[in-house]
Amino acid sequence: LATAQINVILITQSSSEHSICVGVKEADAFVAKSLIDATFASEISNGYLDPLAVETGLSVVAVVGENMKSHPGVSGKMFGTLGRNGINVRAIAQGSSEKNITAVLSERDVKKAVNVLHETFFETTYKQLNVFIAGVGNVGGKLIAQIAQQFNYLQDNLRLQINFVGLANSKQFLIQEEGIDLSNWKDSLSKAPLHGLDAYVQAIREKNLRNSVFVDVTANKDVAMVYASLLEKSIAVVACNKIACSSDYASYVHLKSLARLYNTSFLFETNVGASLPIIGTLNDLIRSGDKVNKIEAVLSGTLNFVFNNYEGGKDGKSFAQVVRQAQEEGYTEPDPRLDLGGTDVMRKVMILAREAGHPLEMDAIENESFLPASCFNGTVADFYDEMEKQEAHFKKLYDAALAAGCKLKFVAKFENHANGQGTAKVGLQHIQPSSDFYHLYGKDNLVLFYTERYPELPMVIKGAGAGADVTASGVFADIIRAARA
Repeated sequence: LATAQINVILITQSSSEHSICVGVKEADAFVAKSLIDATFASEISNGYLDPLAVETGLSVVAVVGENMKSHPGVSGKMFGTLGRNGINVRAIAQGSSEKNITAVLSERDVKKAVNVLHETFFETTYKQLNVFIAGVGNVGGKLIAQIAQQFNYLQDNLRLQINFVGLANSKQFLIQEEGIDLSNWKDSLSKAPLHGLDAYVQAIREKNLRNSVFVDVTANKDVAMVYASLLEKSIAVVACNKIACSSDYASYVHLKSLARLYNTSFLFETNVGASLPIIGTLNDLIRSGDKVNKIEAVLSGTLNFVFNNYEGGKDGKSFAQVVRQAQEEGYTEPDPRLDLGGTDVMRKVMILAREAGHPLEMDAIENESFLPASCFNGTVADFYDEMEKQEAHFKKLYDAALAAGCKLKFVAKFENHANGQGTAKVGLQHIQPSSDFYHLYGKDNLVLFYTERYPELPMVIKGAGAGADVTASGVFADIIRAARA
């Protein structure tokens, strides 16, 4: 190489002497290959060496500083930062003076690498989180407003700067790398060209921005299906959408393993109980060595609101009217039948069972539905019409509970049996005044964890389990957790 006046930028060799890696300008690479292959022609022909392999499209990034050898963890800090942002390092070199640590990486990752290394090593900078949101309806709009309100607090107290880079609805998306102006985001998004979900995800991947977080505040199956492609690019996923975690068990495990493999976050606290710390508390119990024996819970803020406000028609409100009120106030899924039919509660108790370590599937959950089968036919409008026709059925349910001195609650139960098998069921129950569930008002949720450490008096988590504000705040908290991971 010296004879051909090819400048060597970097050399690295492992102690095994298995290979020698040399960095040169890309313009010199193929000349260097022909020279070296010719020089070692005999060794190559005898199988002692392989022909030189050339990799192109690479750049060198170096961290330079005095007395780095006196500060343990500098190299770990450097490579940990790169790894958390999905930046693959092709080669490493460091001199004995320890004034320079050099890494070779893909040219397309250089900007991202420089930015995250500056954030890591210069404490006066803020950590910038680049957020892409899918779903800007009721919950999404509340989330944007909450983050805008807390922007200065996060920057001053957590040294965190949340940069809204992407917004998407079902028809179009808007991406601005420098950040979207939150004072008129609705107008800006309305003027964006029409593009679908696939184009949005592809643009997120191609932008390759540091500290990227994809936030799903939809209830859309197609959006849930893109998580894997994002996690594979070390893009954190925060999901309000329950579909991914309540799909088949293999898919759930795959997503969690991708997050571990690519050193990123997959967070879904709001899948159960809106902003209540249910999943996080369960995770803490399991990680600290506790074992869940039983979970009993009212997990639907919608159903609790409905049964707390329905009085058998005595107040002039039919069951259908109370359900419609719940939908208008933002407590139901877009299709209320997911709530009233028990599907939403089944998903939630299944997610809790899985987080407790049990490979539960949806078809293994027993559902004692109280809705007449005819209510599941047709559109949402047909559903409301049919409920009006079935008012006598709902009044009968109410009157029977009242006669027994009970209240109606839709309860989920998971039980871990002595053989290690877990079973779950959901259904409408008569709740006695002595029950923890009896004094559960409004749209509140209540979860009872019976564990090895809490065998008789359970750990109790109670609070609002539905509503755009509380759900948005739970998503907001997960975004901050992703930033601090």
